[in-house]
Amino acid sequence: MPDKQESPDKPDGTMTRRRFIRTASAAAAVTVAGVSTKRTAGTAWGSNERLGVGFIGCGGRSNAHLKAVHYLKGQGVNVEIVACCDAYRPRMQKVATGYNAKGYCDHRELLDDPNVDIVCIATPDHQHGYQAIDAVRAGKDVYCEKPVTHWRQFELTKRLAAEVKKSDCVFQLGTQGMYDSAWWQIRKLIQDGLIGQPVHAECGYFRVGDWGERGMPIDDPDAKPGPDLNWEAFLGEAPKRSFDVSRYFRWRMYEDYAGGPSTDLFPHSLTPMLFMLGVDMPSSVVATGGMLRYQQREIPDTFNTLIDYPERITVAVLGTQANDYPGTGGRGSGGRIPVIRGWEGSLTIEKDEIVFIPAQGSKNKAQRFAIEHGEDFVGYWQKFLDCCRSRQQQTLSTMGLAYRVQTALQMGMLGLQEGKVARFDPNRERILL
Repeated sequence: MPDKQESPDKPDGTMTRRRFIRTASAAAAVTVAGVSTKRTAGTAWGSNERLGVGFIGCGGRSNAHLKAVHYLKGQGVNVEIVACCDAYRPRMQKVATGYNAKGYCDHRELLDDPNVDIVCIATPDHQHGYQAIDAVRAGKDVYCEKPVTHWRQFELTKRLAAEVKKSDCVFQLGTQGMYDSAWWQIRKLIQDGLIGQPVHAECGYFRVGDWGERGMPIDDPDAKPGPDLNWEAFLGEAPKRSFDVSRYFRWRMYEDYAGGPSTDLFPHSLTPMLFMLGVDMPSSVVATGGMLRYQQREIPDTFNTLIDYPERITVAVLGTQANDYPGTGGRGSGGRIPVIRGWEGSLTIEKDEIVFIPAQGSKNKAQRFAIEHGEDFVGYWQKFLDCCRSRQQQTLSTMGLAYRVQTALQMGMLGLQEGKVARFDPNRERILL
């Protein structure tokens, strides 16, 4: 089954409301570089037109994105870091000063900035979906860090998918491993029938680290809510709680804001797996796990998920943050070596080769295929910028794919919370417990 990639709503180039707003705003603005961002509605950006990027979130992950975009600019790519935003002013000011960008403490003010064409969202999980919807409605293209939403936000995930689909927005999820050609090569081998009917697949993520006391430093142990720290903005729609410095700076430890391996790590493994298999929404999901090593947090450090699909395929996603084997043998840091089993044989990876192992009784012979290229974070950003410039919505990790991945992971987390098997109703597009 081919992957359900998004396509523009208006392929004939007629003007959408979003593009009208963007064009009108851009025509009235002059960029900090002195080059107008004006372009004709329904057309691609010109090669000499600068793309302005605004960063929502200025923490550790955002710094990696900032460095990538800054590097591309240094290589002659016509892109500029024009704005940044963070609810913690010291972080925002550091980035604003370091990159000569306009600083904001409210992401909605950044979205009102006509110099911002693209936003990169790298905030706590529970804020991603709301900020991405705001960005799409403001006429911005979106690079959103994984997970696309928090584990309890299925309805928000569905709403974001609908917003992206009806817009002409370019969207890419921060699963940079999708740059790896292995996934695209394996997908083609499956489509060509090498393994026959796929029936079972394995993937996952293994690493050591609680992302708590050692993994997320507290910028200022004496920090307090006020003009420099917007606690209410951090909470968003999460449960209202009194300020706690650990919750603010070490948010990955708490279930209000994060999901542990399931939603923090598994998008890296499940995204390429579902892309290779070309499956739709799951039919049922069951999960096990818990806090087996790191007791000071609220979320599981170990998580194991079985996902059944109507295409008669089961996907096993396994992982723990208590041990990193066999992470070093996978594609990307900590990624479990994927295995896809079909009626006629199996596909897996050994070093820089895709390996086909015939099934018992198969007439096919064992084969090996060289992997063309591996993961490249800067290259992933370049591909996204290319899509923004050309208005090509089929990025390397689309919102449609993110919706399917996140739904399966949300079903696992919700099922684990309730001790039940989660089922998906495709007619009503609902998760049932």
